Amino acid sequence: MNGSEAEVSVLIATFHAMSGDLLIEALKRQSCFNVVGSVTTSQEAIKVACSTNVDVALISATLEDGHLSGFATLRRIRECRPDVRSIILHDGRESNLAFDAFRAGARGVFSLSHSTFLALCRCVNQVHAGQIWANSVELSEVMEAFYQFAPMRVVNTNGMRLLTKREEEVVRLVAEGLQNREIARDLNLSEHTIKNYLFRIFDKLGVSSRVELALYAVSSTIKMQTGNVPANGNWNITAEDLEIGNKFPPEVEMGASDPSSQLPRKKLIP
Repeated sequence: MNGSEAEVSVLIATFHAMSGDLLIEALKRQSCFNVVGSVTTSQEAIKVACSTNVDVALISATLEDGHLSGFATLRRIRECRPDVRSIILHDGRESNLAFDAFRAGARGVFSLSHSTFLALCRCVNQVHAGQIWANSVELSEVMEAFYQFAPMRVVNTNGMRLLTKREEEVVRLVAEGLQNREIARDLNLSEHTIKNYLFRIFDKLGVSSRVELALYAVSSTIKMQTGNVPANGNWNITAEDLEIGNKFPPEVEMGASDPSSQLPRKKLIP
């Protein structure tokens, strides 16, 4: 962190007041953060978020209001302050939490029990910059949830399909982690044809990597199923936006733009 970075106004909402105090003290050591409030209930979090200049809200999955009440809090904050970017904090014990968090509108999911404070600082800064944050385990949960949604459809805000049926088949196989030669074999096409399909899909959706493509498809499909498509039809989730675990190959971690780069197969994701 350096003094030249723009100051980020942060709201902290945790189950325990002591946890909030510890986060405040830690964030105060970084000149780029300004904590505008630390609360323990949904009502307090919503009041501060809707009446204060908040850039990023750190919200524990569970607040004093009850189990997983942080999700409802996040949704309420989005209603009055859609510009506030929220990060769900958790301890890693809840299954499918990442999927539910992103569906509620979170821009990041952060495990306090499996990450460092420096990682949290990076998470806040990246989310503030308009990016998405998730680790490899959380990404695996989101992808697993994606496989339960069938058929996969990539749509715009009006529910109109953006891809042809064949292009959607290619995207589905990319999301499963297949390489171009495997996709070609499954669809009885040449590798060259698959690469052309991918470049055309990338151009249509405005994405630049296979991970970005898979996550775009996840978001589009989930929002279509839940009837909650963003007003602009865009879910700009990029490979560079993700904090991805070391078990992912380097080209995915760096957000390679070549459609032939391989997305990790579902079975290999921890």
